[in-house]
Amino acid sequence: MQFELTDEFLQKLREAISARNGAFVVEQFKELYPPDIAVIFNELQKEEAKYVYSQLDEQIAADVLVELDDDVREDFLASLTSKEIAEHIDNMDSDDAADVIAELPDSVQDEVLSHMEDSEQASDIVELLNYDENTAGGLMATELVRVHVNSNSIECVREIRAQADAVENIYAIYVVDDDEKLVGLLSLKKLVISPANSKIADIYDPKIISVKTNTDVEEVANIMDKYNLVVLPVIDALGRLVGRITVDDVVDVRREEETEDLQKMAGMEALDEPYMNVSIWGILKKRAGWLVILFLGETLTATAMGFFENEIAKVVILSLFVPLIISSGGNTGSQASTLVIRSLALGEITIRNWWAIIKREIKVGFILGLMLGLIGFLRVAVWSQFTNIYGPHWMEIALTVGTSLVGVVLWGNIIGSLFPLILKRFGFDPAVSSAPFVATLVDITGLIIYFSVASLLLGHVLM
Repeated sequence: MQFELTDEFLQKLREAISARNGAFVVEQFKELYPPDIAVIFNELQKEEAKYVYSQLDEQIAADVLVELDDDVREDFLASLTSKEIAEHIDNMDSDDAADVIAELPDSVQDEVLSHMEDSEQASDIVELLNYDENTAGGLMATELVRVHVNSNSIECVREIRAQADAVENIYAIYVVDDDEKLVGLLSLKKLVISPANSKIADIYDPKIISVKTNTDVEEVANIMDKYNLVVLPVIDALGRLVGRITVDDVVDVRREEETEDLQKMAGMEALDEPYMNVSIWGILKKRAGWLVILFLGETLTATAMGFFENEIAKVVILSLFVPLIISSGGNTGSQASTLVIRSLALGEITIRNWWAIIKREIKVGFILGLMLGLIGFLRVAVWSQFTNIYGPHWMEIALTVGTSLVGVVLWGNIIGSLFPLILKRFGFDPAVSSAPFVATLVDITGLIIYFSVASLLLGHVLM
């Protein structure tokens, strides 16, 4: 049953903490999972959390520390000594330990590592800290089960038992050669059903998917999605096995990347912390820059209209359709941009597919333009049967609106799909081709298309 934090529970817990009733606290947390306990910690005062933490089992306490909100964990760790932090970190997987230590000031990091009881784990953590956090090396854990290709199944079982405490979930056994190079994979199922004392060389699978330490985390996530993997081995430049990435790590990466992309696509810089943890000034800094850029871009719309001042003055009715024209192009461009950005993020397309994408979006844009153009034409034509608002030249105006919509929607679709590919080609994040940015660009060019068509089809009126 899923845990739900209530005010009544929180009140009873605070009373027990105040009375230093450790037995009650232990009883309340006995059946809860670390993520549930972390939710409670986020609501407690620092001293209250510190007391509860002292009552938890060492391993549970370490897991809770990983699950805490970043700001809560930062404050909590600041109340502990370097030795206390080291004791808690000693019970974590290497990847989680490296993430926690990376949040500490440099001077505190050195002190914590010096207190680590397990020097091998400390060296693993130091190695992980040297990797970029956005690469497989920065995401991986070093705990895993490996066996030599020339060993047998009995030796393999011994190795599993020896590593049982260190490796939280054993999904598979990795097979290495004399140089520690990864040569294959042995599943637990294969190990169990094989005859006793079988040679590993006879039962392992040499066909294995792996990534290098410098592989981008988004590519790691795409690979695990594509091949439905729950764990992925990581190798160094020489092919030596150095770690593994599990599916729970990738879920976190996916969530962070999707959140960042959504924020960028909305026309703002990505937030580095949860929304409620960011100050008003912090939010303003993230949003104001793009808003100013987009605003300045929109001022070009007025400039574009200024070039057609005479046409508007002679056929004032044209101005009524400006919002219709530019919003149709902007909305279409935003749709196309969002589709392409998402497909790039999922690895469904690459920039090598640019020509196929453009051809596809030209067809889609033309059909969408015809649909909206027909509706725009009928809008003017039908209204003209009941009112004289469009005057004697309503047919030309209807054709202008309909034809312009075809051109603007087609152009918006092309720009929306092409711009993310261009950014990707030059090494920029495609998400910054946000919907507002594409819409602003299409607004400006859409006006030029609209008034150019008007000049062509309404030339005899404008003259």
